[in-house]
Amino acid sequence: MRLVLLGPPGSGKGTQAVRLAEKFKVPHIATGDLFRAEMAQNTELGKLANQFIAHGNLVPDAVVNDMMHTRLAREDCEGFILDGFPRTLEQAEELAVIMEELGRPISLAVNIEVPDDVIVERAIGRQVCSQCGAIYHLKAKPPHFMGICDLCRGVLTVREDDQPSTVRHRLAVYHRLTEPVIEFYAKRDLLKSVNGVGQQDEIFSQIHAQAHNACYN
Repeated sequence: MRLVLLGPPGSGKGTQAVRLAEKFKVPHIATGDLFRAEMAQNTELGKLANQFIAHGNLVPDAVVNDMMHTRLAREDCEGFILDGFPRTLEQAEELAVIMEELGRPISLAVNIEVPDDVIVERAIGRQVCSQCGAIYHLKAKPPHFMGICDLCRGVLTVREDDQPSTVRHRLAVYHRLTEPVIEFYAKRDLLKSVNGVGQQDEIFSQIHAQAHNACYN
């Protein structure tokens, strides 16, 4: 299974990607996680990425493509779930080249559809553990103790890219740059869309069914 998950920021790609990776026993590869690891280590790549991410902008294609090429060439990437890549048409075209070089064609691209107003509502109230990265929401998934992670007792914080103004900017960027990626996969008969509003289990079932059909039919 080599699956690309598409959808606006805050559509639940990360949550679903983790579950799908466990189900299909393949790596979950998220550009956000890779960049956050670099930023945590204060590497040059991390410093560069933070200049863009903190303001809701996309990291330049050349930087992302190089990072992803290195990751996808590893032996554990015979199958994978991609989360947050490709985000631009240029990245989608580069991914196709990488996969052709490696002899590992993309199996399916699934677009998780969520309206903008729902995305903004989800962002308001989201908190992240500063130590383990666990995600909470004051309405949908509140911690047992306000401001404290249930898992590691770390302090919960609001990421700068979860501020409402930043979320709206990220959505504008998404519509301008990422929506052409949906058309890219649709033209290649690799695209399926699912409704991203509802219970996580229901959304997972939709994606899993599409992925299963792509692999075994």
